Amino acid sequence: MTGRGARGEEMPRVLIADRLSPAAVEVFERRGVMVEERTGLDEDELVRLIGGYDGLAVRSATRVTRRILEAGRPRLKVVGRAGIGVDNIDLDAATELGVVVMNTPFGNAVTTAEHTIALMLALARRIPAADRSTRAGRWEKSKFTGIELAGKTLGLIGCGNIGSIVADRAHGLKMRVIAYDPFLAEERARALGVERVGFDELLERADIISLHTPLTEQTRNILSREALARTRRGVRIVNCARGGLVDEQALYELIVAGHVAGAALDVFEHEPARQSPLFALDEVVVTPHLGASTTEAQEKVALQIAEQMADYLLDGAIVNALNMPSVSAEEAPRLRPYFRLAEQLGSFAGQLTETGIRAVSILYGGEAAGLNTRPLTQLVLAALLRPQLESVNMVNAPAVARARGIEVTTMERESIPGYRTLVTVEVVTERGPREVSGTLFQGAEPRVVSIRGIPMEARLGPHMLYVRNRDRPGLIGRLGTLLGDAAINIASFHLGRERPGGEAIALIEVDQPVGEDLLQVVRRLPDVLQAKALRFS
Repeated sequence: MTGRGARGEEMPRVLIADRLSPAAVEVFERRGVMVEERTGLDEDELVRLIGGYDGLAVRSATRVTRRILEAGRPRLKVVGRAGIGVDNIDLDAATELGVVVMNTPFGNAVTTAEHTIALMLALARRIPAADRSTRAGRWEKSKFTGIELAGKTLGLIGCGNIGSIVADRAHGLKMRVIAYDPFLAEERARALGVERVGFDELLERADIISLHTPLTEQTRNILSREALARTRRGVRIVNCARGGLVDEQALYELIVAGHVAGAALDVFEHEPARQSPLFALDEVVVTPHLGASTTEAQEKVALQIAEQMADYLLDGAIVNALNMPSVSAEEAPRLRPYFRLAEQLGSFAGQLTETGIRAVSILYGGEAAGLNTRPLTQLVLAALLRPQLESVNMVNAPAVARARGIEVTTMERESIPGYRTLVTVEVVTERGPREVSGTLFQGAEPRVVSIRGIPMEARLGPHMLYVRNRDRPGLIGRLGTLLGDAAINIASFHLGRERPGGEAIALIEVDQPVGEDLLQVVRRLPDVLQAKALRFS
């Protein structure tokens, strides 16, 4: 099937591989994009077909693997995910192969928040179990005594777009709302009417805990067995975010033991969830990943992804891309090395940030001051926020920062003593400001040249060990010995200090990742103030 537009060019073709609203087809056709719907295809069938399409539109059912993306070369240009999560898309492979991946990060927010409230009410009043009992002809009124939500404390783990809507609805139910979110600024919390607390305090105080955080290495099993055991007796757990945030086996055992009163789950570690010990418990309410399943949300995300894909295929405009900066063809060659520098500086600051961010300031000096700095700023923000937030990208990063009350400022300075070009990222957290600066070596290679005001020149490799310490003799030798004993090879070792005997920094590039057990040993060394393993792409 081929076609040509009004100017004689071959019309772009898009394959819709998952069920989307018919409105998406109408958008594609109205815009001049040929579209074909073929749902339920397995990987082999997609590999055989994908080479004939410029775009692939999916939801969560189709897994877009490296094999599929490679089979799409050289024609496949864009994969559009109607929804927020891109767990089913090999983003690294898409980036490597030059395929733009787009999503619709805000289309499901209200729907998912409402489902959270619905599950919370169903859990509090034991509605599903009471419904089953009544349908079976039993009238067990005393068996299903529930609880009122009014006056209860709702603990939100994550208070971004969806979490903030849940907080608003919970206030309508006269609940007290507390939230644990390292990226939630105090001013934003006050505006939402939410009390910002630490993770341990949330576990101790919450009557109901609701999760609204992405699944990352930092958040996987955030409600572990140990964390669940530290909750107050009678707590109830609600998860409409991502499977894998809760230790499901531990949750089952603690419900059976009577410590956890019940749970309402829309997501599971392994989906589709055909079986689980949780299914046997009347104290548990389960749904099959319905958070985004409303007519309005399905329509909204289908329309959004169709418009975004058509804009890109027809005009080259990029919206809500997770792996591609918004930049014109003329600017791309000059900006390309700065993209790497901006991402590395933002990622460096983000991986070292453990408390709420209040402000971000970016200084572009020398040659950098004359660039189109907007995409660079967005790339810094995306890399800064990415360690804690799902689907943040250079397009939506400014909106995400605004939603969290993070003030973002940029400055340009034409002349910087000692540097032809320089980018400095300063992050203001509750613990005070910190900054990192970088330049381009020979105009192309990113280099860090200052950390927390301490001069240092370092290249950032895939695996780095960052150590902040007091400047005392012997620490460098002990670090080298520990890494050697752990069979971790040192690629480069960079040092800097503010003054003799003052604060110092070691930035070590290693060939293997540094595990948490070794990090704990490093942190216990005399004079070590902070130690973190960093990763860079």
